[in-house]
Amino acid sequence: MPAARTALLEAAGEALAARPWPGVRMVDVAAAAGVSRQTLYNEFGGKAGLGRALVRRETERYLEGVERALSTPAPESERLAAVAEWTVRAARAHPLVRALLTGAWDAGLPAPGRAPGPGELARAVRDLAAAALTPGEGAERCELAVRLALSYVVAPGEEPGTAELLGLLSARNRTAGAR
Repeated sequence: MPAARTALLEAAGEALAARPWPGVRMVDVAAAAGVSRQTLYNEFGGKAGLGRALVRRETERYLEGVERALSTPAPESERLAAVAEWTVRAARAHPLVRALLTGAWDAGLPAPGRAPGPGELARAVRDLAAAALTPGEGAERCELAVRLALSYVVAPGEEPGTAELLGLLSARNRTAGAR
């Protein structure tokens, strides 16, 4: 039942946005999704299974956003800035994405299960970049852009805009070229 599974994950995500995971009740998630509790249990086995599926979904959504940013018809530096901007926006808007990217899980979130750690996620971004950008330094520059964006996630300040990120990324190139 793909439609029920999707509806349940959406309902669980909305419930998590409203309250910490320990306060999310299976009966409420099922009702919000318009299915029976039995359907929820059939799909996920229990709350832990639902939580793991929610973490997987957020991982996939984050990486899909990275792919979208990398596939836009724009110069490479702008695509790198778009990946960095997406990373900051996604981490600020979604606590699960923030936890995935930083490794900072708290009791208000579902247990990560076998979710990728921050290093694995950064490598996944680098691999996506290797397929989308020019051979050579493109993938490394993308990983650098994500790690730079993470500094805005762990030490919040004003959200960086494209111009600021482009400046930071191109400054690295000027410095590297001067050596």
